[in-house]
Amino acid sequence: MRQTLCMTLLLSGALVLSACEGSKQANVTRAIDAVNAVDQKNVAELMLASGNPDEAVSYFAGQVESDPDNISNQRGLARSLVRAGRLAEAIPTWRKVAQHPDATQDDKVMLAEAHIRANDWDSAETVLNSVPPTHETFDRYRLEAMIADGKKDWKKADHFYETAAGLTTRPSGVFNNWGFSKLTRGAPREAEQLFTEALQHDPHLFTAKTNMALARAAQGNYSLPLVRMSQQERAMLLHTMAIAAIRKGDVNVGRTLLQEAIDTHPQHFDEAVRAQRALEGDLG
Repeated sequence: MRQTLCMTLLLSGALVLSACEGSKQANVTRAIDAVNAVDQKNVAELMLASGNPDEAVSYFAGQVESDPDNISNQRGLARSLVRAGRLAEAIPTWRKVAQHPDATQDDKVMLAEAHIRANDWDSAETVLNSVPPTHETFDRYRLEAMIADGKKDWKKADHFYETAAGLTTRPSGVFNNWGFSKLTRGAPREAEQLFTEALQHDPHLFTAKTNMALARAAQGNYSLPLVRMSQQERAMLLHTMAIAAIRKGDVNVGRTLLQEAIDTHPQHFDEAVRAQRALEGDLG
């Protein structure tokens, strides 16, 4: 009886040990799979953020080939194709993503952006019109603003720019685009205010500095804006204002600004020199 009990206890112990070992192995396998998944996600994010666009395309193309139904891989490929400027491939890839069973409204918005990058504004508008109005995101309104701008529907454009700016913590690009829109409409004073807002959010945004110089020149104000700038940027902005002045007929002002640009640049400013020579040639 005692021997039978001992055997039973031994067998039970063996089964428990076996179960524990199996459980440990399963936990180890799950942990390895989790680490691999995290590593793969990190690699994907790295490729999208800072990798060479063509290398990213190759990486995600390989991922799609090995797991064609994974929408994350398809999105990565679509984004990489856009970054690489391969829009003829990016658009059908984004379209495939948008038709995936796990697709979101954001995927449609990204498809619309790809159409805009390809200068296919009608298709972009059609895609955005298929997105429910309840889908209120920064990217959606940013694109809506650009489309309204292109159609010269200024009331809608202003509304969408303002809405988009309120939906992001980094609105500098929106304010810059909105300001450029105002500049093309012949409202340089309003444009300058928007460029100022852009630079308050991102003091390094050189396109906003250039646009502000153009807005000031359009108002006959040829003094540089009081914003942070390097000597090279200062020279480039002086050159920009000089060209704007000459085009307005303020030739003497333009000549003076060109000379300032040449004197300001830490190295020889070839563009300003060429413009100056062309100006003197025209006057000679």
